[in-house]
Amino acid sequence: MELRHLRYFVALAEQLSFTNAAEKVHVTQSTLSHQIKQLEDELGCRLFDRVGKRIVMTDTGEAFLERVQNALREVDEGVWTIRKTTDVLSGEVRIGATHTFNQRIIPRCMSLFLEKHPSVKVTVSELSGDDIGKGLQSGELDLGVAYRQENMESLRFEPLYNEEMVLAVGESHPFARRRFVRMVELHMQKVVLLPKAFSTRAMLDECFRVANAEPIVVAEMNSIAPMVELVSSTPVAAIVSEHAIRREDVRIVPLESPTPVRTPGLLWKRDKQRSPIATHFAAIIRSVTDEANVRKVSRRTAKVR
Repeated sequence: MELRHLRYFVALAEQLSFTNAAEKVHVTQSTLSHQIKQLEDELGCRLFDRVGKRIVMTDTGEAFLERVQNALREVDEGVWTIRKTTDVLSGEVRIGATHTFNQRIIPRCMSLFLEKHPSVKVTVSELSGDDIGKGLQSGELDLGVAYRQENMESLRFEPLYNEEMVLAVGESHPFARRRFVRMVELHMQKVVLLPKAFSTRAMLDECFRVANAEPIVVAEMNSIAPMVELVSSTPVAAIVSEHAIRREDVRIVPLESPTPVRTPGLLWKRDKQRSPIATHFAAIIRSVTDEANVRKVSRRTAKVR
């Protein structure tokens, strides 16, 4: 298997037309067809099917596509890094990040980036996931850092890691000294949650449904900071990212059965060429999140021992 096989595969997956895909990668249709056949033979499965005159991807092809796109992106960015190591970047990169990421990761990334590229202006806006998606689609943002959402046909999502959500309660709350809380125990408990428009809220509602629990939603807030402030001074609980709490008067308690988990990642506009600046900043985000997660795993391992 060679890189050209993967590039031809992605082109055909995006175009679903041998004619258009062949034009995009500058080869003949027969060459493209032959290369796709070679790839399928090597993998031992079909990636595309013909339905009448249409080309459709198989389920295997759909699963393979995201992995191949990520692999090709890494290769392209590696080549770009080598070629640009002596170049001086200049210009501006506009980034949209959700609250948790903006608080925990982005400042570190900016520090590393500006140390290497002091001539670049970095603009970071703390936004909801929906607003980040809209900003990318309108061209107001170059890069987004948010959670996987629905209706992302025009955007490309690159997962970074899985993040557990936890129960946040004040020091006097009955759950404050618990080692963990099962989701069913939140039945008829007072909670503050994100509004229903948020994808995270939809995920939490599904967890409540699975646990057969109906909490009393006394408030909905579209920002984490006021939710935590409310929790600190009332007998109300919140469910937030495990990284969102940075104050001593709020306790975090792991949730189980089920444990709410969401996936943050990088967001790009699908049909827009990535700028060198945004590409480099994204590489730093990957590196910083990898380091942070390695440290988290190490701490958990040490506690188990």
